Amino acid sequence: MIVYRVGRTKYARDLTGEGARLHGGRWNHKLIPCIYTSESRSLATLEYSVNINIEDIPRSLSITTFEIPDYWILQVRMADLPGDWMQVPAPASTKDFGTRLLKTADYPVLRFPSIIVPNEYNYILNPLHAAIDSIEITSVKDFLYDVRIKRM
Repeated sequence: MIVYRVGRTKYARDLTGEGARLHGGRWNHKLIPCIYTSESRSLATLEYSVNINIEDIPRSLSITTFEIPDYWILQVRMADLPGDWMQVPAPASTKDFGTRLLKTADYPVLRFPSIIVPNEYNYILNPLHAAIDSIEITSVKDFLYDVRIKRM
């Protein structure tokens, strides 16, 4: 499977999950590293957009493409998600749920539904899993962010 991530160029090849470890996210608490990716370039752009203020968008962005084997993906079922998983801002229940999976799952990648685009998915890479070294970054390309997305 191919997944994508939009982010600062200086972290484009980073597989430590340091950004998510420092700031937390919908599916992880602070101090728990992970790497948020999406199934398409457009979803990665939308996910990036809802998580950054327009004045914080750096000039140097990249889109990173990762290739991961399908058998490494835990497909989290909607029925197993906390009832408030779509709440904004992200509730503690989703952070608890994702953090528990990152700490205990036998899979290096977790698939979660996107809130932004129904029936599309985000893939959370677990840098603590032994197989993370086998996830291949297939390309890193400059990404010009169109600020009209934030002005709509």
